[in-house]
Amino acid sequence: METSMRPLLLLPEILLFAGGLAALISGSFLARDRQWVTRIIAAVALVASIAVSAAALTGTPQAAFDGTYAVDTATGVARIAAALGALLVLGVAGDELTGSARESETYALLLFATTGTVVLAGAHDLLVLAVAFLLASIPLYGLIGLARTPRGAEAAMKTYLMGALFGIVLLLGVTLLYGVTGTTLHTDLAQRLAAAPPAAVAAGLLAVVAGLMFEAGGVPAHFWVPDAAQGAGGTVATFLTTVPKIGAIVALYRLVIVLPDTVAWPLLIAILAVTSMTLANLAAFWQQDPRRMLGWSTVSQVGYLLVPLAVATRTTLALPSLLLYLLGYTITNIAAFAVTTALPDRRDLADYRGLSRTQPWLAGSLLVALLGLVGTPPTVLFVGKLTTATAAWDGGMAWLTVTVFLNSLISLFYYLRWIIPAVSKPPDPGAEGRRQTATGGRWSSATAVATASLSLALGVGGGLVWAAVNGPLLP
Repeated sequence: METSMRPLLLLPEILLFAGGLAALISGSFLARDRQWVTRIIAAVALVASIAVSAAALTGTPQAAFDGTYAVDTATGVARIAAALGALLVLGVAGDELTGSARESETYALLLFATTGTVVLAGAHDLLVLAVAFLLASIPLYGLIGLARTPRGAEAAMKTYLMGALFGIVLLLGVTLLYGVTGTTLHTDLAQRLAAAPPAAVAAGLLAVVAGLMFEAGGVPAHFWVPDAAQGAGGTVATFLTTVPKIGAIVALYRLVIVLPDTVAWPLLIAILAVTSMTLANLAAFWQQDPRRMLGWSTVSQVGYLLVPLAVATRTTLALPSLLLYLLGYTITNIAAFAVTTALPDRRDLADYRGLSRTQPWLAGSLLVALLGLVGTPPTVLFVGKLTTATAAWDGGMAWLTVTVFLNSLISLFYYLRWIIPAVSKPPDPGAEGRRQTATGGRWSSATAVATASLSLALGVGGGLVWAAVNGPLLP
């Protein structure tokens, strides 16, 4: 990669951050009933960032700021996925935040966190990674606390305390790796880590991975995710369970590919993958609140995302399967949360009984989203799970492939606990009719239908493209 300052290579990130500032400042001068203008400002910034990112995606890999920031395929896909995810979250916010007291501040914090996520994905230096971690994490604390409820306050405090703890752990890991190599640049780390003491490298790696797992919402830093998903508003819950994962997982990929064979990092990543998907799937089975169940579901999805990282240096299928899964997960998870935001009064799985009779479009979107999270064809996450499992097989970890399919089967049981009531006959048609008139959710409903449809379209299109480029899907 060519190295120089070249700040214009970061134009998508600049657009995101500038959009956040514009939304924050303009919101201070707008009346309460005109705060919707800031949503348009945020949407324009996100669309512009996606357009610039897409235009630059076909270019050759480059680097900015003396090699500390990589502009390559991984960064390009992360930019598009994060900005698209935030744009869809704005669609979810149309019902929940319009006219609220903190509307413009919410949009600003969403864009700031998205900027941190994208910078985290492109960071090619440990110091840039640390700064991006803070930029992506700190807005989340404020976003969760905006709920102004006891449950929201508890979730915000738990997220803040865990974020502070794992942020310190990450900085400790950066310090250790710098101490044994004398550099923080990924390119130099690849050359010097092999000669460093393996124990020190392992300790630094564990600390940095633990910090990134907080941002991703995976084991061992996952405890805040179900509480935040349950206690935060629908818009915030949708965002925090989706967008931050993109930057954290890509940042972890960049780290592991420079690690030497003196440390058994593939086994570490594989153990974290299995633990995340298995623990979360078992915990989700007993949940009655749909958002809390989805919170545990997002923890399990981190496990699937870690699978290609465990074989990142063993197969060329690792990176494309990872990027496909990230994009597919972003769309599918937002579809599921959009349904819960469109029906905010239904906070128990039993409340969804009869949804297919009263609101068939929402029920259909929910069905596509949940079966997509399981990995059912023809959704995009079916292709994603199949390709990540194929990457693990091709990388010599057949046992990890088996674990992916077993956990997908386990997850089907708790998703069915939500699907079955939704397609069942309502027990009291009169009460169900009153519930239907009490819930609006026009913007959220449209977002749910659009994302579910996109999941199906990408599932068909993505599978055909993958088969054409990489050959048969089956190992």
